[in-house]
Amino acid sequence: MRTQFTLELVELSNDLTLMSRLAHDATERITEAVAGADLAATYEVFALDERLQQMFAACESRTMALLALQAPVARDLRHVVTAIQIAGELSRIGRRTETAGQYVYRAHPRPVAPAPVVTALVALGELAIDRVGRVGAAVATGRLVADDGTDGDTVAALCARLHTALTAPDAGVDTSDAIDLALLGSQFQRCVEHAARIARLIRFLDTGIPPATGSLPD
Repeated sequence: MRTQFTLELVELSNDLTLMSRLAHDATERITEAVAGADLAATYEVFALDERLQQMFAACESRTMALLALQAPVARDLRHVVTAIQIAGELSRIGRRTETAGQYVYRAHPRPVAPAPVVTALVALGELAIDRVGRVGAAVATGRLVADDGTDGDTVAALCARLHTALTAPDAGVDTSDAIDLALLGSQFQRCVEHAARIARLIRFLDTGIPPATGSLPD
């Protein structure tokens, strides 16, 4: 019975590793889509999100079965509970990229915004790519990701840069469009925050110290 439980945990870890890769691919594709008004990349984002949601549902079923049939305790229980939380955060990254893709889809064939605004949005996207890639590597290796506290300042600076681009006198963005574009930027910001949450969950798995904050709202 113990051998079966171990095999199930290995399969769960493999699923999380694949989900991490898909989430990273999604952040890359959506950043490319915003940068180049790329409809093909946008469709890839939609497909990646669909796969992430399917895999999350499968992980959820697997973890529920493990909890019900194997009755894990101590570290094993922490592993199972943390795994489903990480899967949830990865699925939310997929949702964020899918939402961002809708902006590109609606604007096509035009860019989503004037060039200075697109540049600011892409900078946020590149940060999301970096952070999701980092935690993806941590999910694959199981190694602790240290929270150095720099994410918040970096995100704040890039969000301020986006705000400046949107409100510049020569931006050519009306109030309604500025709100939409700020919401688009927030999708990248949320991807970074979900990645930070995953880092804290991996720290919890490694140390047993509970994450300081709860899951982000959907």
